[in-house]
Amino acid sequence: MKRIFDVQPWNVVTHTFDPKDKRLQESMTSLGNGYMGMRGDFEEGYSGDSLQGIYLGGVWYPDKTRVGWWKNGYPKYFGKVVNAVNFIKLPIEINGQRVDLAKDQISDFTLDLDLHTAVLTRSFTLKRGDVKVALTFERFLSVAQKELSVQKVTVKNLSATNVDVKLLPAIDADVMNEEANYDERFWDVLATDQQADRGSVIAKTTPNPFGTPQFTSGMEMRMVSDLDNVAIDQPNDKEVATAYQGTLAPQTATTLEKRVIVVTSRDYKTQADLTTAMHQLSDQVAKESYADLLAAHTQVWAQRWEKSDVEIIGDDESQQGIRFNLFQLFSTYYGEDSRLNIGPKGFTGEKYGGATYWDTEAFAFPVYLGITDPKVTRNLLMYRYNQLPGAYINAKEQGLKGALFPMVTFDGIECHNEWEITFEEIHRNGDIAFAIYNYTRYTGDDSYVLHQGAKVLTEISRFWADRVHFSKRNNQYMIHGVTGADEYENNVDNNWDTNMLAQWTLKYTLEILGKVDADVAKRLDVSDDEKAHWQDIVDRMYLPYDKDLNIFVQHDGFLDKDIEPVSAIPADQRPINQHWSWDKILRSPYIKQGDVLQGIWDFIDDYTPEQKKANFDFYEPLTVHESSLSPAIHSVLAADLHYEDKAVELYERTARLDLDNYNNDTTDGLHITAMTGGWIAVVQGFAGMRVRNGQLHYAPFLPKKWNSFSFRQVFRGRLIEVIVDQAGAHFKLLSGDPLDIDVAGKTVSLQPDTVVE
Repeated sequence: MKRIFDVQPWNVVTHTFDPKDKRLQESMTSLGNGYMGMRGDFEEGYSGDSLQGIYLGGVWYPDKTRVGWWKNGYPKYFGKVVNAVNFIKLPIEINGQRVDLAKDQISDFTLDLDLHTAVLTRSFTLKRGDVKVALTFERFLSVAQKELSVQKVTVKNLSATNVDVKLLPAIDADVMNEEANYDERFWDVLATDQQADRGSVIAKTTPNPFGTPQFTSGMEMRMVSDLDNVAIDQPNDKEVATAYQGTLAPQTATTLEKRVIVVTSRDYKTQADLTTAMHQLSDQVAKESYADLLAAHTQVWAQRWEKSDVEIIGDDESQQGIRFNLFQLFSTYYGEDSRLNIGPKGFTGEKYGGATYWDTEAFAFPVYLGITDPKVTRNLLMYRYNQLPGAYINAKEQGLKGALFPMVTFDGIECHNEWEITFEEIHRNGDIAFAIYNYTRYTGDDSYVLHQGAKVLTEISRFWADRVHFSKRNNQYMIHGVTGADEYENNVDNNWDTNMLAQWTLKYTLEILGKVDADVAKRLDVSDDEKAHWQDIVDRMYLPYDKDLNIFVQHDGFLDKDIEPVSAIPADQRPINQHWSWDKILRSPYIKQGDVLQGIWDFIDDYTPEQKKANFDFYEPLTVHESSLSPAIHSVLAADLHYEDKAVELYERTARLDLDNYNNDTTDGLHITAMTGGWIAVVQGFAGMRVRNGQLHYAPFLPKKWNSFSFRQVFRGRLIEVIVDQAGAHFKLLSGDPLDIDVAGKTVSLQPDTVVE
């Protein structure tokens, strides 16, 4: 496995530039602040192969669904993230010639993403004959001022003679998506304003025929430079640019700072309001020094790490992996805006369209519960509640009652055009219900579930009650024609995880309906007959099971396949999704990610050790882990079964999935929702953390490869530190009221500032 970045605890750094790795480097050095984000593109421009990408939270475009044969219920459009107006553009000319690392000879290259401060630095020495110039770029997206992007470039003349330098900071609306149809552009420029020390562009997404919103964005740049020769250099009506130029004597340097304010119509009703706000924010930022802006940004990141850092001693690869994961996760979402969610690629690429998937509820939710304020996860719940109108439409499109939350969405309306996903991967409805339960169980806060959550659960239950059918022959309820979490099995009957989640959701909803007050119950209007029908489904739901193997069968017919372990696949045919036809994959026994094991992980305390062992021993050897979401839950289950080597192996895979490009698919963006996996594997796996009846339980062990590990966890108003080393487990209550926890069956009382072993 080729590793292009050094292994360091707090940095993702390389001293090598290879054009063949350019896209991979861009993905790995992506930045974000929850409001916007970007790939690690070169701001000076790059004429070689690259994926230029800047993305704004909640800004998207509905692209027409194109399928060979239209079917009733198909989504009308496929939502895609829009590549934003390029506001980091900063071409550089040395002696009249543009700097371009696709063509120039360079040395001393360094690319360094500092995970602790969220600052990206790049430097190199340019050589052209007798000309030798050192260039350094620094960039961050402020988490203290969400609309602010800051860049700084330094040019130093290392030559023996003078060198002419020109810096051309710009905002350019002439951008496109790589996956666009027919090279179409998605931005129409409404206005530009170019002055000597500033420039702005107001642009609006192009009209669409689907009645979905158009988005307006405004970007204003302000520059600070020690170069005195400044001129307006506006090359066309889609771009604003300023030219800063001068002559550098030998061993002298010049610096330019570029500060850009980015605003969108998501926050402002009119173009005039947007423009006014943009100017006001720009004026405000102009009063502050670069050092002050950076300090405010790094202070917020320090506070985040104070709550969330996981420290692993003795294994630098594992340490770097989990910090990289948490960094990119927080760069994508930190809960400030309930209108936003967590796309599988976040702000790091175009794949998956930047939309919301079920990954949020199933994988991101447990992590945010453990390391952020409860308002963050509550915002994620409100995101789904606010999109109930779209979920009604999705169910109606399938001729069903209740609410079907979308597989892929920006606004609640399904916008994914693969039928086996859109129509059939309906387990997502159960995953959303499970997130409500998970929030309530972990936080102890039932105010959501007894109000908005009760509405969501009721409408999901109405969907399940209509989607099941009753088999008279078997005297049981069944669900045919689904795709489970394992997407290497399409259009199957009675997927165990789907059936189990439907049964559980109905049971949980009935429980909650017994607790809501009279006003809520009246609004929900669930009749006694409806409740009786739901209970009948709970009592008579068919769950495939094989008594000889003592396993839950993934779906009807699965055991009729030619069952061979993954080890039987030749190495040169892995990953199979890049080497086999889809038909061959569907006929094989190989599992993309946890399916039955996903359901067992969700309700890990409800199954006996014998059941967990039988199912893990059967399904894990058949799992190719070609979903980025797969390794984490398998690591937890392996740890629960005391399969230490397997647990560590799968932890390493989830923690370093992108850093080591395990699935050969990181060039088009990082796997953001899968970056929850390292934390899940450490906390739920190696520390054995569970919540039972409102109490924290731990069953920790130290992997042989590590000297120690520690993490901090938020729980019901407390901040707890857990340290596991060769002497055992140690617990400290850092803030909040005293708390009793259970450690391997023993009650331990935590008192403020006292270490308990």
